[in-house]
Amino acid sequence: MKAMFMRSARLAGAALCTLLMVAPAQADDWVSKWSNGHKIENSEKGHKLKFGGRIMADYSFADADEVSSSVEDGFEFRRARLFFSGTIYERVEFKAQYDFAGGDANIRDLYIGIKNEWGSIRFGHQFEPFSLQALTSSKYIAFLERALPVEAFSPGRNSGVRLHGSQGDTLNWGVGAFYDADSFGDSTDEDRVNVTGRIGFRPFYQDKGARMLHLGVAATVKDTESTLRFRSRPEAHLSDRFVNTGNFAADGATLLGGELAGVFGPFWFSGEYMQADADAPAVGDPTFDGYYVQAGYYLTGEHRRFKPSGGAFDRQKPKNIFGKDSGVGAWEIAARISSLDLNDGAVTGGEIDNYSLALNWYLNPATRMMINYVHADVDTVGEADFILLRWSLDF
Repeated sequence: MKAMFMRSARLAGAALCTLLMVAPAQADDWVSKWSNGHKIENSEKGHKLKFGGRIMADYSFADADEVSSSVEDGFEFRRARLFFSGTIYERVEFKAQYDFAGGDANIRDLYIGIKNEWGSIRFGHQFEPFSLQALTSSKYIAFLERALPVEAFSPGRNSGVRLHGSQGDTLNWGVGAFYDADSFGDSTDEDRVNVTGRIGFRPFYQDKGARMLHLGVAATVKDTESTLRFRSRPEAHLSDRFVNTGNFAADGATLLGGELAGVFGPFWFSGEYMQADADAPAVGDPTFDGYYVQAGYYLTGEHRRFKPSGGAFDRQKPKNIFGKDSGVGAWEIAARISSLDLNDGAVTGGEIDNYSLALNWYLNPATRMMINYVHADVDTVGEADFILLRWSLDF
């Protein structure tokens, strides 16, 4: 495993070095620039290429003995990614992104697409169009981890075909069919298929998103013909999963999600409700659900940025970059309540409520320090507390 990791890292490094050397050699045709990542473009031929990555270094301090004796303080590289993406000949897009955290070169995004006036069609390993928070990049989420129901119910990335597009700032949509895939994008089980769709609507989007209201709905129909399992950590990645249905026999499930988000100057909020209806007669066709509500405020006057074309939150850009002309960066405070109930029918996966606080410091558009306090209350089991710290950089 170590040898594979080192080999993958060397190949990725060699590819990036090659790109860096090629761009200056064709200076008459190519323009190289930095825009929160290294970009090279040839406007005459319709080529736009970007490469970079992200580093997220996390510390976790836990007091969870009431719930699990195996949860300890620790450190991890939560994400260590490299990617290469772009558009060639104006119409064809691609992305290859690998995550080296944990020692393997796991695929995160690996797709080829065709862009049209109405939108795009993508083939490969990618996010299914489900959940505002799942589709908001880990570079831009307000807390270290996504909320309880998002981890439990969102189908995340899988391999398949996806169509998506948008109409101005008002509407975005996506639909696709996907095989459940492993961390290398492979799937050989034709009996585990998801059909997923999402639509987002903004009644108003003003002042480049400084005033905005977003509504969204999403659904996934899962065809399994084998087993299902829903589970979640308490929004702390180095923790055990405190609620877990375990595997139970099922023919499939229908997942539903509703979204609401708004930005009003430096204040923002978002929330989602999710429900999973399992087609599992042997255990009483259980229904599980969960929700989260979160809100934040920028002490330095920025507003949380939203990207209408993708229907998700976007990169934060401080008004004053730290260290430049005595700038202090952007400072944000946030709070979240989330809940997940995995008890129904003959399934007793547990019930958990989380209460979280966050302090985020954006030194510049690419660098952020995050501090979270998370209190988890596991019904009939006990309580746990976490202090989480992250330094992150994307380039």
